[in-house]
Amino acid sequence: MSKKVVVISLGGSLIIGESETLGRFRKVLRNNYSKYKFVIVCGGGAIARKYISVLERQGKPKKELSMAGILATRTNAEFVMKLFGENEANDILPRSMKEIKDNLKKNNVVVCGALRYTKNSTSDSTSAQIANFLGTDFINITNIKGLYDKNPLKNKNAKFISEISWKEFHKLAAAKKFKAGQHFVLDQNASEIIMKNKITTYIIGSEFGNITKILKREKFTGTIIQG
Repeated sequence: MSKKVVVISLGGSLIIGESETLGRFRKVLRNNYSKYKFVIVCGGGAIARKYISVLERQGKPKKELSMAGILATRTNAEFVMKLFGENEANDILPRSMKEIKDNLKKNNVVVCGALRYTKNSTSDSTSAQIANFLGTDFINITNIKGLYDKNPLKNKNAKFISEISWKEFHKLAAAKKFKAGQHFVLDQNASEIIMKNKITTYIIGSEFGNITKILKREKFTGTIIQG
């Protein structure tokens, strides 16, 4: 039986956070190699936002801000790739869908950053595009436990949303103005991709055991976007 592929968008805040975090993440994926392979798309996190902030103050154009963010995602991806090692992950960062697909033939894990510049997009869009290309589910791992109606880090009365349709989620995303390095759980372009292509999408926090629960179709803590 061939292994199923799942695309995971790993938030930059989790990559450059506590040192134990990525170790726990790697352990959960390893426990699922018998049935699954994973594409990990790394976000830029605080590094990207720092680069973008400096360039923004210098009045640089939006494309240059986005390119700085892309470089940060690739730096983080190089780190994650080396953490897994050559026995289970790729040793060169892919820059195209074909390279990702080719690397999946020989690795349990394929790590990448943003593949190329696309207007008004973050690494979330890369993840959604790869999920669509490969015909897989999409798991977005961020620094909060799922989707809220407001930013829970700034609003104590934010309401948690455990399930939402593609259309309703896209309404939430599209209502926000795009900004390079933005904090919303998925960017507007990504939400449009998952809606148009009906990609089952999960948003979870750093309790990585939820990955296994999702794969086993068990109850998990987070948000599912579908239907």
